[in-house]
Amino acid sequence: MTRRLPFIDAAKGIACLVIVVHHLAVYGPMSEVIGAVYPQLIEAIVVYGRLAVQLFFVVAGYFVASQFAPNGVTTSINPGPLVWKRYKRLITPFLFAVTLAALITALVRPWFQHDSLSAAPTVGQLIAHVFLMYDLIGLEALSAGVWYVAVDFQLFAIITVLIALIHMLPPRWHVLLPVVVTALTAWSLWHLSRYSQYEIAAPYFFGYYGLGMLAFWAARTPAKAWFLALIALLGLIALGIEFRKSVATATLSALILSIASARGWLEQWPRSASLHWLGERSYSIFLIHYGLIIGVNALWSVWFPTGLLINAIGILVAIAMSITGGAVLYRYVESRPDVLGLNGTTALLILGVLATLTIETFSR
Repeated sequence: MTRRLPFIDAAKGIACLVIVVHHLAVYGPMSEVIGAVYPQLIEAIVVYGRLAVQLFFVVAGYFVASQFAPNGVTTSINPGPLVWKRYKRLITPFLFAVTLAALITALVRPWFQHDSLSAAPTVGQLIAHVFLMYDLIGLEALSAGVWYVAVDFQLFAIITVLIALIHMLPPRWHVLLPVVVTALTAWSLWHLSRYSQYEIAAPYFFGYYGLGMLAFWAARTPAKAWFLALIALLGLIALGIEFRKSVATATLSALILSIASARGWLEQWPRSASLHWLGERSYSIFLIHYGLIIGVNALWSVWFPTGLLINAIGILVAIAMSITGGAVLYRYVESRPDVLGLNGTTALLILGVLATLTIETFSR
């Protein structure tokens, strides 16, 4: 199990809340009421809030390098069990959160008509979510932001297989890993990530993941100065080709993460129990928030369709519910990777799916 680092926990916790606020600005009538008075505020949240996702990719790359190639050299790994373990870790809370989002959507659909609602799910769509294949086969995701889960899994699978393949070569070639990672990062940052049609799959995002891997080597290997310069060079060239806020955010995140790691800040700062708690639950909060903010938006549209202050309070209620829901999901599901089986928890998940399909069928 990866040890907790206060600096990264704080960054993940804050980034998670930024994403929740971003989706509150994108989805639902509460933000529309506020946007009618403060349009620039809502627009700024929509444009800049999504950039927090880049931090998660950089951090994920940092951790994968620390686990499987801490010296910039491949180690002997078996990608099969590692990929399966990663899949279980991601998919277990994912299934509960997506089911909740689909159920809440089904419950509010008859009396809450808004374009933020996803379409009624099909059985095939639900199966695609189990295998994290929805975007790849052109099906609508049932919750906001869950594309990240599929891409994170793809990136992890790609890099573990890559490490295993390079390690099969003669030992003198094991040092090729940083070269290959740099080449893939450059290809992604300089070319693929400029074209939105590639956004459904991992290679589009490999640049951010690769910057995270380079950030670890820039902090923990003898060639740290070279790796730090390489991060800056890759980012600057990408920005010179075409300025993108996502690339600037990822490059800056990788540089800060590397410097903080080299100076020992990751383990020492900030000493905040609240941020540590939030960062530890950031994945669960990220997963569950969409369904909950849809529910709050639906209720507020009936109870408080107008009024700046009351809708601002609704935003705060949705944030609080997202944090609370994430804490519950973390305690009973994410922190218990073997929670699925012949038990009541699995039965609850199945009942949620059946209830969603039944409600959607009878409400048509």
